[in-house]
Amino acid sequence: MHIPSLKTQVSPEEWQLRIDLAACYRLVALYGWSDLVFTHISARIPGPEHHFLINPYGLMFDEITASSLVKVDQQCNKLSDSPFPVNPAGFVIHSAVHEVREDAGCVLHTHTRAGVAVSAQQCGVLPISQQSTFVLASLAYHDYEGVAFRPDEKPRLQADLGTANFLMLRNHGLLTVGKTIADAFLSMYTFEATCKIQIDAQAGGALTQVNPLIVKGVAEAMRVQTGGMGGAFAWPALIRKLDRIDTSYQT
Repeated sequence: MHIPSLKTQVSPEEWQLRIDLAACYRLVALYGWSDLVFTHISARIPGPEHHFLINPYGLMFDEITASSLVKVDQQCNKLSDSPFPVNPAGFVIHSAVHEVREDAGCVLHTHTRAGVAVSAQQCGVLPISQQSTFVLASLAYHDYEGVAFRPDEKPRLQADLGTANFLMLRNHGLLTVGKTIADAFLSMYTFEATCKIQIDAQAGGALTQVNPLIVKGVAEAMRVQTGGMGGAFAWPALIRKLDRIDTSYQT
C-alpha cells in the first residue's frame, strides 16, 4: 500500500510526533497487544488548537505509518485530506481524557487477554509483584457501561480517572495516560505485565502480597529506576529494536 509522504506538508514537530506515534502502534503490534483494527492510541499535537493524531480506521497496527495517521479535532472530525476513515465512536474514551487532562500528551488503550481478564476480577489489580506496585501508585477504575460510543459516559469516565495515569476499564481493558508517547507506552508495558503476572500467579498456590508501605514509596523508586526520564529512558532502545525489524513506520 503506497501512502504519499506528509513530511514536507507538516511542521517538524508534528512529523516527529507522527513518527513516534507510528512507532508506538508498531510496538503495540509487536508485543501482541493489538486487537485486529480495534482500539486506539491518540497523541496531542503541540499548540493551542488541541488537535490530535489517531490511527486510520481499518489498518492493522503493523501497517500504520507516520503519513497514514489522521489529524482530527476534539470531536474526531478530520482536519486534513486522508483517504482513510476515522472512528468517532472509538475516540470517545480518548477525547474524554484529553478534555480534562492537560498532561495527556498520549492516551493508549488496549483489549489484551490478560488485561480484560484482570478487569473482570472483583479484586482488580493485586499487590503481588514489583510491576503491580508501580501501577497501584496511580490506578483508577471505571465500571463498564457497554461499548464506549456514547458521549454521556464521558463525565463519569473523567471523574473516575481523576489524576491517575493507569485506568482499568472494568470488563473492557486497560488504558494509560502519558505526558509523552514514550511514557504512555512504558506505562502500558508495566500494566500489561502486571496483569499477566497476576493471572499466572493465581493459577498457583496462595499469594504473598506486597507491604502497603512499599506501594506508597514507589514513585521515588520509579524515578530512580528510569533516571528521572520516565518512558524516554527505554524509548531509544525500543526504536532500535523496531528499526532492526522494519523502518517503514517512518514513511
